[in-house]
Amino acid sequence: MSTTIATEQAVGPDLTQRLREAIQSAEFAPHQRLIEADLSERYGASRASVRTALLNLTNEGLVERLPNRGARVRAITVDEAVEIVEVRMELESLVARKAAEKATAKDEKALRTLRDRIETAAASGDLVEYSRVNQELDHRLREISDHATATQLLERLRAQSARHQFRLAFVPGRAATSAPEHIAIIDAILAHDPQAAEKATRAHLAGIADLLRSMD
Repeated sequence: MSTTIATEQAVGPDLTQRLREAIQSAEFAPHQRLIEADLSERYGASRASVRTALLNLTNEGLVERLPNRGARVRAITVDEAVEIVEVRMELESLVARKAAEKATAKDEKALRTLRDRIETAAASGDLVEYSRVNQELDHRLREISDHATATQLLERLRAQSARHQFRLAFVPGRAATSAPEHIAIIDAILAHDPQAAEKATRAHLAGIADLLRSMD
């Protein structure tokens, strides 16, 4: 394999991830055009790699292609974000239930650490850390559940709603409300109680949906 081909294969997935993170963190605004030549220069990648990354993100629902106008960041409306949360409720309830059934002693140790970090971040008002550890918890629960289909669907849905999730994380008083909800999910999984884990997950996501509706 030539060096050029090897480099292109390495850049592809990484470039998709870098663009995904840039969109989710609002480096690129909704409806902002994504010009291949500019992205190629910005990320030091070939036009072909940029084109592939944009196609990947189009398939994920983060980018939309416009006839004769190239690509732009797709805007996710609040109504669509609520629908996404409603779908996530079903999938994440399944994940929580499976995690409660499958958690090992090693998993339990990791969850207790995340529980402590959630409490600390919420109590200190460190919303950046609080948001980060919640993302780690979501990732850990998907790993524990070992449900490949639910994980794949959730990762796509979360990518689409990430900007709204970021806004919610910084709503005044939100951490004080959501921290006990996350802890309830963890405690149910530590108790190996699938029904309680599912119930706690549904309650948490119902609260997110309600908060999104109030922000419309």
